[in-house]
Amino acid sequence: EAREGGGKEIGGASSPIIIAFLALSRHLISERSMASLTDYEKTRLENIKRNQEKLASLNLNVNELRLNLQKRYIVYPISCYPLPLTLSLWLSSISFLIRKEVKGYKASPSKKPKKENAPVVIRRSLRARGIAPDAVLSKGLDDDLPTPDRHQPSFPSSPTPPPYKRETPFSTKEVYEGKSDEGEFKKTVLDICETTPLGRFRGIGEPRDLVDSSFKVEKLRLKEENIARVVSGRILTLRFFPTDQRTVVVAGDKYGHVGFWDVDYGDEKEGGDGVYIYCPHSAPVSGITVQPFALSKVFTSAYDGFIRMMDIEEETFHMVYCTSEAIFSLAQCPNENKLLYFAEGSGELKIWDNKSGKITTSCHLHESRINSIDFHPSSTNLMLTSSSDGTACIWDLRNIKQSRSRCITTVRHERAIHSAYFSPTGSLLATTSYDNRVGLLWGTDAREIKYVHHNNQTSRWISSFRAIWGWDDSYLFIGNTKRAVDVISTSSRTTTTLESSLMTAIPCRFAAHPHLPGSLAGGTGGGQVYLWTTD
Repeated sequence: EAREGGGKEIGGASSPIIIAFLALSRHLISERSMASLTDYEKTRLENIKRNQEKLASLNLNVNELRLNLQKRYIVYPISCYPLPLTLSLWLSSISFLIRKEVKGYKASPSKKPKKENAPVVIRRSLRARGIAPDAVLSKGLDDDLPTPDRHQPSFPSSPTPPPYKRETPFSTKEVYEGKSDEGEFKKTVLDICETTPLGRFRGIGEPRDLVDSSFKVEKLRLKEENIARVVSGRILTLRFFPTDQRTVVVAGDKYGHVGFWDVDYGDEKEGGDGVYIYCPHSAPVSGITVQPFALSKVFTSAYDGFIRMMDIEEETFHMVYCTSEAIFSLAQCPNENKLLYFAEGSGELKIWDNKSGKITTSCHLHESRINSIDFHPSSTNLMLTSSSDGTACIWDLRNIKQSRSRCITTVRHERAIHSAYFSPTGSLLATTSYDNRVGLLWGTDAREIKYVHHNNQTSRWISSFRAIWGWDDSYLFIGNTKRAVDVISTSSRTTTTLESSLMTAIPCRFAAHPHLPGSLAGGTGGGQVYLWTTD
């Protein structure tokens, strides 16, 4: 009746009666249901009852405990389990905690800062970056790399530029880097000039002393005392002093150094090495010429755009010419010691008059840089040039004009031509190209050509090979990548090799002594010079 009344009196005076009635009904239901339970279910209920009594003895607030546990566990009503219907009705008002721990979120430790990834580099072509192409890939030469400042001598900080960048004269002592006494070199050169009669000197264009028929290339030998490190870098230019009184070798390297090696120095004195090193340039040295009638005057050119004259007697470097373009080669015309011929920029030839101190002729001869300039030993009006555009041309100096000039003969190769030289008699000429061929031309107009295969592929650490003539028209000398010297016979077009256990580097540039047949010098990429002789 209380239930049907809407339950308003449940919370009033009649509530204790109702509670007692419900408790009695539950007890009767429990006794009735206990009879139908299995032993396992009875044991389970006894354990539950015992646990509840223990909790009651501890005076714990069950509701508060249940609230705390709900924060960590999910509560499932016992009615969801398969129990008998009578038991489930009796236990419907009680919820048992089926503990199932819920994973909480632990405070994560402070994250380590991520390492900054390397910036993404976008690959761009050399052309897009405004950089000149690789010399090997562009069929050119690799001799014109810029010179790092670390290879230049250190000078105290001053608003005045270092000597090798000045346009004014400077003392040789300012740029001297050798270990031997510089004064000894000056004394040696002046002694040669004084003791040698003027008539014994030959002009630049006069033929070399030709060897007799008994001379054999196989007689050339390399001795340990004929090896010296003349400069610190890769040799690009190599020359002999044009005198038979003393053997002096001049070398120029890629760092702007010019080194002099007095080969006979050790025969007279003890101490020192006979090597005298100067640094008059800030870029690779492209040409060296020595005045035959004035050995104390040495002209040098370099990629820094300077042509300088070293006066050994005055101990001074004078600036002859200066330009913003690179100078790639330097030569003097036979019987015209006052004129300097040099290649500037991309295919331009200029003639400098030392007497007037100005440019007398400037003309564009090739589409790319001119790598070598040579003159016919007897017909002094004929000039031979080689270029990276793959051509070598013979020019008549009488017909060279300011505008586009026409050559007499053109020799073509598939790749850049490193050098082209007339033979000692002038009846032949030889070209060396990056296409692994050495060209031999003969005849009155040099139109008959034969090719000799030779491996001319060099790395960036070695100067390009250039075949030079010996003391007659029989042989050519050129470097070998197996640390040897190849000798090419012009008659049979075969190659023999000069080898020595003393050679520890690849010889790339050569020079034959103009007055001492059988003296051959070879320069390496490390600044060493090997001197082959027949003694």
